[in-house]
This record gives sequence, C-alpha cells and structure tokens, in this order.
Amino acid sequence: MRRAVRAGLAMAFVAGWPLAGHAQDAVIRIEAKRGAEAAAEAAANWGRQFDDVVTFPMARGWFGIALGPLDPAEANARLAELKAANAIPADSFVSVPEGVELTPLAADAQSDTSDGADTGGSGNASLAAGAAAGEGGGSLLSGDDIVIDGRAEDQPGSVEETVTGRGPGGAVAEPEPDPQPSAPGTHIRLQTLAGQAEAESALAEWRQTFPEASLWRIPGGRFAIALGPLEDATANAWLAAFREAGQVPRDAFTSDAAEMGEALETGPDLALPAPGETQEMPPLEDIQRALRWAGHYDGAIDGKTGPQTRAAIAAEVANLRLSPDAGTAMRLLIERRAEWRQEMGLTELRDDYTGLSAIAPLDVLEFNRNERSLAIYGPKNDSGAALILFSQPGGQQELLDMTGLVTALGWVPQPERSISQGHALLEGQNADHIGHAEGWVRDGRAEGFVLIWAASAAEDQARVAAELSDSLSRFAPAQNDAQATAPASPADDTTQP
Repeated sequence: MRRAVRAGLAMAFVAGWPLAGHAQDAVIRIEAKRGAEAAAEAAANWGRQFDDVVTFPMARGWFGIALGPLDPAEANARLAELKAANAIPADSFVSVPEGVELTPLAADAQSDTSDGADTGGSGNASLAAGAAAGEGGGSLLSGDDIVIDGRAEDQPGSVEETVTGRGPGGAVAEPEPDPQPSAPGTHIRLQTLAGQAEAESALAEWRQTFPEASLWRIPGGRFAIALGPLEDATANAWLAAFREAGQVPRDAFTSDAAEMGEALETGPDLALPAPGETQEMPPLEDIQRALRWAGHYDGAIDGKTGPQTRAAIAAEVANLRLSPDAGTAMRLLIERRAEWRQEMGLTELRDDYTGLSAIAPLDVLEFNRNERSLAIYGPKNDSGAALILFSQPGGQQELLDMTGLVTALGWVPQPERSISQGHALLEGQNADHIGHAEGWVRDGRAEGFVLIWAASAAEDQARVAAELSDSLSRFAPAQNDAQATAPASPADDTTQP
C-alpha cells in the first residue's frame, strides 16, 4: 500500500509540475474560482472532458481555469468550435497570460480512477496539495506523514527521496500555502473600454480623482476601470455618494469580483468606511459655515437649501470620505471645524473703539493701537499675524477709499479685487504674507477687516478669513466717529501694524 501511495504521489507531483509557456502561448479561459481547493475541483471536472486543462494564479486568491497552451490562431478557432457545440461557457475567451505559469491538470485527475493510489482527492495536484496543507492529518507532501483514509502513517523517507532519489539534504519542494482569505468582493465599475491602450490611458485620467482605481481584463476580452474590492453594502452606498457629487458617471454600477476577470494593474487599497445609521442633517447655517471653512462653499450663510449648498454638501461627502451618509458626514465636518477653532484659539473679539465684534485667533494677536478709523491688532510672540478692524460713517465711496489705503500700505500685496455695490474683497500674497481685506456698507457705515497671515500657513489663513467674514458684526456704537472723518493717509507711517 505504501509503495502504491508513493507511486501515486510521484505521478501527481510530476504531472502537476508548472509548464513554462512560450511568450505567445494563448489559452481559452473557461472559468475562474476563488481558492486553490475550489479551482482544483473545477479543473478536475473539466479534465473529464478535455485533456489539456491548465490552471494559473490570478489576483487576490483567484485561479483561472483554461485549455491550452495553444497557438493564438488555433485557440481562436477552437474557441469558436467549442462555443458552437455548447461545450464551454458562452463567455469564454482567448487570452495570452503573461508572467504566470500554466499548471496542467494532474494525470490522475483526468480519469475517475487512478492506478490504485489514493492521492487525497481529485483535481490539480499542486493546487490540491496547497489546499490540504495545514488541515488536520498533515500535508500530502510533508515528507514525514502520508495520509491514507484519514490516518497518518510514519514513512521512512521523504517525498523528495521518492520522486528524485535525493537524500534528506536535497531541497524539498514546499507545498503551495492556502490562499489568504478572500477580500470583500464588490467593485465599483467606472468605465468599460474595448482596447487595452485606451483603457490604460483612461486609468491614468481616473487616478487623478481616484488614485485607488484599478485596471481589469474582464470576461469577453474587454477592459474595465474599477474601484474595490469593498463589502457590497459599502460599495453601493459610496457609488450613490460619488454619483451625487458628479465624480462617477450616472451609469456606473457595482460588480461582483467573480465578474471582474483578471487584474492587470491595481491601485492602493481603497479605504472607505461602511455605511452606518442615517443621521438627521444639522442646521443648514451650521453646515454652510462648515462647508465654507472646508473651502467648498462661497455662498451666503442664509440657512436656505439651494443648488450651491446641495452641490457643496455632495462634494464634501465624496472628498471627506468619512461617511456616505450626508447627515453623518456634515456632523463630522462640523465637529472637525469646532476642533480646529479650539486649536487655533478662536474666541470672540469685542472692540469698543470700532464697535465691531468678530471671532478671531486671539492666541496669535495682541492689541497694538487705535488710529482714526482703525483698530490695529499686531502679532503676538512673533506669530506674523495681524488684524485691522475699520469702521467709519459713509457709503460706497468711503469703502473704496479704504481699499485704496489697504493696497497702498501693502497689507494686501498685488491684490485681486472683487467690488460690488455695498461689498469689497481684496486678496493677494507675496513670499512673506497673505492679505485678505473685506468690507461692507451697512447702516450708513463702511466697515470691515484686514487679515495678514504668514504665507507658510495658507490653509489656516483661508479658514480664519472665512471665520472673520462670517462673524463680523456690530455690537455697539463706534467710539471713533469724531476721528474717522477720513481714512488714514498712506504717507502716515504710524498706520503700519
């Protein structure tokens, strides 16, 4: 019995040895299975019908089952013949595997009976050996034990000795390990293309939005750009979120991993959280302020739902990637803004001289002086920040005069101007600092602020400017009206913060 088992193992071991295919060898792809054991079983079933069944590894623990290797022309002719005879699945196709080894089906797996030897099950020997490794009773190719009817019997020699005649010092071929547990199996299909060259070009474009995008050769010989794999519920929830943000086509869809075929080029892992319970949307004014802080909204803080607000919410959900649920994502965004405000030391500043209040970063500012229509707060601890509040009686002309002063003093370098009735905005920067000046005509007064910030902290500057713009308001009459008959002159050096 032991000699029979050894003989059977030797035949399986040799017959299942990988073949080095020629560069242009083609195969007819007929099936794919996840895991070595399932692939071995499927290959054995096909082996009862065909004598040239081969298997080869694919991405993420999948194995392809094919017929070959064949000359490409012969493969295409045979594919048509077999399809016409309904001998293979209708979606079978010809491919030219590159960089992989084709493993022929073991000889004993191509018939229902072997030469009296029990090799531990049907199927491709190298796959079956890998599937058996680590299970109770030991591995068929362990060299120490051979399993017969579920019992391990001691053997005097190794499988290596039996097959090659070499002693214990020779290199013993290791059985293939079990495949790792399969990853979640749903992909978001972004685009399907006919040719590989155009698919590779499309992949490069998609990766500008989704660096995690992958390229697949799908059954039928076409090519797909996809995201994944993900759990099914996660994939469908994020597909809806990406559609709402306009980041994927309306006809994008989800596809099971079994339908994806062969991965040609994979991207980084796609980290998208699973959908949780749907949460109620926070107040719209809070959402608009948080969206403005995040840089996705520049409309009015009016608490009204409009196309600009809806588009900003969808964009933030897709870009933030904290939750596919808009209510949850907006609550998380508001929390992030609150944490940032605390880190920046944003608190209410009430300036009696101008009668203005605003949310300002007082951790980096300290009062310097009042002058004419200006209240000047300079940098604290060499922070490089400054804030100037201005307020004086007047209208549009006084507001324009103030923008001229801001430009002349270099508070906003090389500014881009946005002037409308009752509102003025200047933004600019140089190598050292960023300037933002904004003013309004309100209740017969021209009032506003100038923020000066270090150029090295542009993101914080934009957010602080948004906080100031949203919060600037009057809490008391100004004390400077008697001195504010005209704005300070550019020639007056004392106006430098």
